[in-house]
Amino acid sequence: MTRFEELDLAAYALPADFGARTFSPCLVVFLDRVRDNVRRVIEYTGGRPDRWRPHVKTTKIPAIWAELTRAGVRHFKCATTREAEQLARVLRNEGVEGGDILVAYPLIGPALARLGSIADEHTETRFSVLSEDAGAVAAIPASVSVFVDVNSGMNRTGVPLADESAILGVARAAGERFRGVHYYDGHLHAGSVDERRRAVFACYDLALGLLGTLTGAGLQVAELITSGTPTFLHSLAYPPFTELGGTIHRTSPGTVVFHDLRSEEENANLALEPAALVWSRVVSHPAADIVTCDAGSKALAAEAGDPCAAVLGRPELVALPPSEEHLPLRVTSGARPERGTELLLFPRHVCPTVNLAEEAVLVEGGRVKDIVPVSARAHDVR
Repeated sequence: MTRFEELDLAAYALPADFGARTFSPCLVVFLDRVRDNVRRVIEYTGGRPDRWRPHVKTTKIPAIWAELTRAGVRHFKCATTREAEQLARVLRNEGVEGGDILVAYPLIGPALARLGSIADEHTETRFSVLSEDAGAVAAIPASVSVFVDVNSGMNRTGVPLADESAILGVARAAGERFRGVHYYDGHLHAGSVDERRRAVFACYDLALGLLGTLTGAGLQVAELITSGTPTFLHSLAYPPFTELGGTIHRTSPGTVVFHDLRSEEENANLALEPAALVWSRVVSHPAADIVTCDAGSKALAAEAGDPCAAVLGRPELVALPPSEEHLPLRVTSGARPERGTELLLFPRHVCPTVNLAEEAVLVEGGRVKDIVPVSARAHDVR
């Protein structure tokens, strides 16, 4: 039996009348489980929330960000100007002093100007953005600081690690606005835990070399940011990151707040709990050993492979490939569920799953606390 199958299902109880007044599918966030996950991540940091810069692209709900601030988190990453603006409002409403938001994305064009306007409006919070081009730094508004984005091998964004002259060029172009290095190692998620640790530590050895190059050139590197969910425990266990002198290392997983099936498969040692699930109903019996529920690819992200979800408390129901409004489930043992049966689905990839929902039901202590918009989803046009 897996750890997932041993979850306490009483912790996911919904009100008795929930189905009578709720359309399906819908996103349900269990606040008690959110708090458990946040508390556990801070324990992993040694009780230092200042070592954690969570990426809020996963959560996208201001009420969840407020929970993070109440736990002591002050440094955040986001990907869009909408997230940045709404996160800044949360920090202001929560009375946070010393808030810090990095837009961990290479914004180009009018989005940069918009970020500058947000920074000018929220002067109590520090804003930064990524850059990989020294020639583009001048376009970054004066109220926004700069992290150089270094490609550690994922080949998604950033200056290749070997191109030290280009990295130095970005840092020097930023001048006093230069904050540090963003070194995301999201490509290192394969193999056993021990194999991954060896690969991650080798990657971090290279990061230390880069820091030496920058400081040797007379640049002050205030912060080094690494690590999404697959590698953050390794980043916290890498001894040199606690001995960087004038540089603080921060780890930046965001999925950990809600957790998901992919993270559970790759990192069962995290001991996190599902906190954001899709509530669904069985709507059809298309075959003797198949039932279909109403949470297809418009409710569950499907880009991370199959199964796109697991059914909480029902391991005998195995998700087949989804289509737009339909998720077939193969019944591997026992009687097939009746039409109308209510199911909680644990997403394989929770980040884009949250982005698909316009509203979320917040549940606390088995009761519906609120129904809130997922207000930081999607993108602004202007």
